[in-house]
Amino acid sequence: MSSPTVVGKLSTLDRFLPVWIGVAMVAGLLLGRSIPGLDEGLSAISVDGVSLPIAIGLLVMMYPVLAKVRYDRLDTVTGDKKLLVGSLVLNWMLGPALMFALAWIFLPELPEYRTGLIIVGLARCIAMVIIWNDLACGDREAAAVLVAINSVFQVVMFAVLGWFYLSVLPGWLGLEQTTIEASPWQIAKSVLIFLGLPLVAGFLSRFIGERAKGRGWYESTFLPRIGPWALYGLLFTIVILFALQGDRITSQPLDVVRIAIPLLVYFAVMWGGGYLLGVALGLGYERTTTLAFTAAGNNFELAIAVAIATYGATSGQALAGVVGPLIEVPVLVGLVYVSLALRTRFSEVIS
Repeated sequence: MSSPTVVGKLSTLDRFLPVWIGVAMVAGLLLGRSIPGLDEGLSAISVDGVSLPIAIGLLVMMYPVLAKVRYDRLDTVTGDKKLLVGSLVLNWMLGPALMFALAWIFLPELPEYRTGLIIVGLARCIAMVIIWNDLACGDREAAAVLVAINSVFQVVMFAVLGWFYLSVLPGWLGLEQTTIEASPWQIAKSVLIFLGLPLVAGFLSRFIGERAKGRGWYESTFLPRIGPWALYGLLFTIVILFALQGDRITSQPLDVVRIAIPLLVYFAVMWGGGYLLGVALGLGYERTTTLAFTAAGNNFELAIAVAIATYGATSGQALAGVVGPLIEVPVLVGLVYVSLALRTRFSEVIS
């Protein structure tokens, strides 16, 4: 199988995803700039600090992928200690430390943006990474397990690590200190809403569907019908997200560039590091790909919600949170295609 064959097997929607995402980003920015008061209207109703339209988009996006998970195979993932330990090290040791270092290296004189970036680094993946992993033909069951583990650690460790990287460590290094206000319950609500609901819906769909009509019908008829909705939800979310911040992004282009540079370095290092670690551990293509994407992805909806709740919707911290998906979305889409190209050569790479 050659890499053109792999990409060629994608649907038209998947194959031209970078184009659709680019159109969605531009459409959102134009809407935000051209319709006065649109951002206030979209933000008027929120779920756990996140705009209701974005919340709906995220739920629609995640449900089809989680409905595809073979929940009877999860035990094979939980028994893979190399994968689990590797993911924990990348997500909860390397990721936050790397973002802390990059924020101080690239934004030493801009404390608001620097703090916003550090918050992004603390918010580990639970949502969009499932889409990227699925598009790159990663291990769907492994992604579900790693996202669930990240969710538990997020509830327990987000506030603790926020205190450490924003107050304790800067104090040790003689740098400016700050704080965040994020209770475990606030983070748990975000996890329950944006992961728990689609996870339960996906599990029940498979359980009831297979019991009622069999696995063959579920896999060959039901899943193909709901599958495209994951990308519809993704594109809708991107349009709304950029419509909310279109005016700020387009009116502060130099600030966006300053924030974007450390983010580009971060995504490249985390994805590349995850891939190299997976190869070194001999995880195989699917689980290596899952390890890389779950390491590189971030929970931007939580980062934005925490930044807005702590510093305000017009703060520099909130802007840094918004620039996160502005950079993450096109970069990780590009890495999906890199993964698909590597897929055919993976056996040679690890041999």
